[in-house]
Amino acid sequence: MDALRALPSVHQLLEEEPATTLIAAHGRPLVRFAVQRVLEDERRRAVTDAPQARWARVEATVQGLRLPRLRPVINATGVILHTNLGRAPMAAAAGEATARIAGRYSTLEFDPQTGRRGKRHDLVAEPLRYLTGAEAAAVVNNCAAAVLLMLTALARGKEVIVARGELVEIGGGFRMPEIMRLSGARMVEVGTTNRTRAEDYASAITPKTAAIMKVHASNFQVVGFTESVELKPLAALARRHGVLLLHDLGSGSLIETTGFGLAAEPRIQDSLQSGVDLVAASADKMLGGPQAGLLLGRTELVDRLMKHPLARAVRVDKLTIAALTATLDLYLTQSFGELPVWEMIGASSDSVASRARAWQKRLSELGLAVDITPGESAVGGGSLPGERLATSLVVITPRRGTAAELLRRLREHDPPVIGRIEQERVLLDPRTVLSGEDDPVLDAIARALS
Repeated sequence: MDALRALPSVHQLLEEEPATTLIAAHGRPLVRFAVQRVLEDERRRAVTDAPQARWARVEATVQGLRLPRLRPVINATGVILHTNLGRAPMAAAAGEATARIAGRYSTLEFDPQTGRRGKRHDLVAEPLRYLTGAEAAAVVNNCAAAVLLMLTALARGKEVIVARGELVEIGGGFRMPEIMRLSGARMVEVGTTNRTRAEDYASAITPKTAAIMKVHASNFQVVGFTESVELKPLAALARRHGVLLLHDLGSGSLIETTGFGLAAEPRIQDSLQSGVDLVAASADKMLGGPQAGLLLGRTELVDRLMKHPLARAVRVDKLTIAALTATLDLYLTQSFGELPVWEMIGASSDSVASRARAWQKRLSELGLAVDITPGESAVGGGSLPGERLATSLVVITPRRGTAAELLRRLREHDPPVIGRIEQERVLLDPRTVLSGEDDPVLDAIARALS
């Protein structure tokens, strides 16, 4: 109790010199809040901190409130589409387009030629139609929203047939059966985990069937004794029975991945050319753009989706549209090399090895020894599961402490450097480190080892 009686009041502390300095930098309301929080903590602990310690905690509280929560990091994990790190880093043109629009009024839903209200989806529809061959296109805030809108608007209260082996769960707990249930559609499972045939779909079609749903297995593989139905025969079957064929494509690539030494990832245009009625795909994975869900297919279906009340709840904002149109423009001009995702995927193993050696040389000049070992990079982000790209890893063996402690010191750098640990060694993959980030990486390593 004596300790509690000795606690100063908030008013008293705000009159002290340290408070004056903090108020000048951060404003009185924020400093008052921090003082209140620190005093409440002292009261809870029944301890009166020394003035110097108390003011240090007040300052730390203020700084903690003002510290930007969303900060740039350097991805040295070797996972190109790292979901926890924001998936695809966008092209410089996309960032510039976003900055150009962010602080100004824009033609988001206004047609300057007619002076009338426009539609935000029209801003991206034309380039998407050109690039994919779709009759119509629209954009919502992510691929999960695209799938939910598709099912809600077209199949609510009706049956949707899906293969058991395609009832996927992706990161963040997104499960196809739960999305189906949320949409109000009744899911009808056919086939087995590893084998589904055309007759399985055909025998499940009833007068209550609205659609067949094809889900791309974007983050797992089923190998061995397997069988599935390709899109073309499935589209023909759907047409014969008068039901829709919907495709949750996930990754949403627009270019051939085989040219980069990878397995074939289905392209949006391939799906549409196979006869699919409506495709949902992501814009922030292999497309290399902002987070958005693309909807492409028949005009009447896209129109039905955009007239549904849910479309308003999942619509995109002006910044997403600005970034997406700038990204699509790079595809229109075939400037794929300006997209960081494809720059990383396309980097040869020799070029990555050369970069790793350059890091090693510069660190050795500082008296710091690191090793280089062959390794593998991954595309990640629910794309091309099992596919790997040959790379060269910079290996750091801690001279003191553990690998976990070394990795923590790298994360505490500004900007944080994110790597991984194997066999008590820290591994850094130059493939996923953006051009222009070499100096900060080397500075982080030097500080972590000092």
